Amino acid sequence: MSELTKEAIETAIKCYQEPHLGRDLITAHAIKDITIRGDQVSVEIMLGFPAAGIRTSLAEAVRRQVLMLGNVNAVQVEINWDIKAHSVQKSLKPIDQVKNIIAIASGKGGVGKSTTAVNLALALSAEGAQVGLLDADIYGPSQPRMLGISGKPESKDGNSLEPMRSYGLQAMSIGFLIDEETPMIWRGPMVTQALEQLLNDTNWSALDYLVIDLPPGTGDTQLTLAQKVPVSGAIIVTTPQDIALLDARKGLKMFQKVEVPVLGIVENMSTHICSKCGHEEHIFGAGGGALMAAQYGVQLLGSLPLDIRIREETDNGKPTVVAAPDSRIAMIYRDIARRTAAKLSLQAKDYAAKFPRIVIQNN
Repeated sequence: MSELTKEAIETAIKCYQEPHLGRDLITAHAIKDITIRGDQVSVEIMLGFPAAGIRTSLAEAVRRQVLMLGNVNAVQVEINWDIKAHSVQKSLKPIDQVKNIIAIASGKGGVGKSTTAVNLALALSAEGAQVGLLDADIYGPSQPRMLGISGKPESKDGNSLEPMRSYGLQAMSIGFLIDEETPMIWRGPMVTQALEQLLNDTNWSALDYLVIDLPPGTGDTQLTLAQKVPVSGAIIVTTPQDIALLDARKGLKMFQKVEVPVLGIVENMSTHICSKCGHEEHIFGAGGGALMAAQYGVQLLGSLPLDIRIREETDNGKPTVVAAPDSRIAMIYRDIARRTAAKLSLQAKDYAAKFPRIVIQNN
């Protein structure tokens, strides 16, 4: 029987491609340590993205690969994650207490962007991350209702706001500061200033991810976010319908022009599920999101059905990920969350926080 070596174990692990990363764990630098004691092997994995939902299945997949060597009697696999801050636009610096900002955008309204944003934030939290949600739609804030939050945020120092909390998320929205039926009759500069204040004057607490729910389109708010907010990556939400895809392409190109990486595309309302018989059909067309992703060289993060439960649950202030955590739809949201975070984990990291600030004083 040949001697068991670290190189042989690494070769065995390299044969398994982790589906969220799209590559093997060796290439992704996710293997922290390999210990060999006779025919007993211990593998320590450190992921760069939260993965509570696949911890057991991933450990089993790695265990099977190592056992295939034949001269191994037992394999112990430990999986943890360490979420790092990733690089942002060159002219900007990350916000204190926020490692990564993920913008959720759409070219047009009515494609389910806000529903996707809140469920994605909740899914990232369910996977094991500290998550915040900023509702950047000043004219039509919807996150207070979707999260079931009422009341106004506190200000302990008179200058900054404490985030509201719901289902483990930290949240902020203009909707917390005004009456739900009050129209925001503001011009562009006031809207962009309000967005900056909501972002910078909120006391976010140790967030791994801050999900920003953008208003639809490519106007002032989106441009402000691209120029003044340190965004690690963006997600484009669309439906398979041709007109939605046309506008989604504009949103994607906008982020590319301002050097914000597009993490991928989420195709909403991909199929319709009949509430009576369960029959599925592509009422808005099929394959549009996948075609757009291939055309622009980005990832299709996932496809979601048009299901009445998604609408009912968000309208009732308890989105699907928390209302039905074991449902098929919740599992799709969690898979999208893992793919998003995994894609982000492969990007360049931001090391600014590790360097001390140099102050020159005249004594």
